[in-house]
Amino acid sequence: MARPTSLRKTSAIATATVFAFLLSGCAPATSPRAVPSPAASTQTAKSSANADAKFTNLEAAHDARLGVYAVDTGTGEEVVWRSDERFAFASTSKALSAAALLDSVGIAGLSADVDVAAEDIVSSSPQTQQHVGASMTLGELAAASVQHSDNTAANLVVEHLGGPAGFDSALSRIGDDTTEATRTEPSLNEWVPGDRRDTTTPRALTMDLRTYVLGDVLSGEERELLTTWLIDHSLGDTLVRAGTPQGWTVGDKSGAAAYGTRNDIAVIWPPSGSPIVIAVMSSRTEADAEYDDALVAAAASAAVALLDKRS
Repeated sequence: MARPTSLRKTSAIATATVFAFLLSGCAPATSPRAVPSPAASTQTAKSSANADAKFTNLEAAHDARLGVYAVDTGTGEEVVWRSDERFAFASTSKALSAAALLDSVGIAGLSADVDVAAEDIVSSSPQTQQHVGASMTLGELAAASVQHSDNTAANLVVEHLGGPAGFDSALSRIGDDTTEATRTEPSLNEWVPGDRRDTTTPRALTMDLRTYVLGDVLSGEERELLTTWLIDHSLGDTLVRAGTPQGWTVGDKSGAAAYGTRNDIAVIWPPSGSPIVIAVMSSRTEADAEYDDALVAAAASAAVALLDKRS
């Protein structure tokens, strides 16, 4: 399949058109290049003294704990920094629950209607609050969850998977025994240090995203639609996207939680060569600390440079 060639499209009309094409059996022009599953690649760590210095300096400069895992899917080279430490996953999980929904129902199943009741609505639900008393399709809910980080849409998607336990089981089926999903939005963002609920690691997030977007768990059409949702993500311009060179294509999903938690997971397509998959996670020591987009962007930039993708 061809690599995505268009940058993020913010038009709701464009998104609706792509979704309609997929439901009619047609594929959009933008589609990911399939690569071997993570288990099929030999990965060489780029945790050199230079890498350690970069991330140590970023943590000091931004007064935060930082976790990074990035892999060049062509060479298998990886960048690691606190890659196996736990962080709250926050709304990055919406990309994975939407992917798990695709795996569960397929393209055709996305046309099923779901009633949206007033009691379903939680905070930060810009799309679903417009449909109270009516219905949205599963596809519309998944798109709203990924593209606009709509919390109610995410909860309804997870409910269709069997609740947090069902979502957790879906991740286990693709080999993720690290992530622990236990709550729904917005309470899953009420993380405190040491709490394992609704946490994961940068490595696990990267592997999950790689498996769903570039692996063979989903069909070609399902991967294409998931990729479109990620590229159309409307809240990521100051995160991994800001840390990649102009003209590269990025599909991402951001998240934020207590203790200054700020995350972004992404697939990055350079103009030539294989995609990079990356997770950048961060937190701070105070419960009400502000999160720091600049830290995520700088960490992504450093990881891309370490993978020699700017040359």
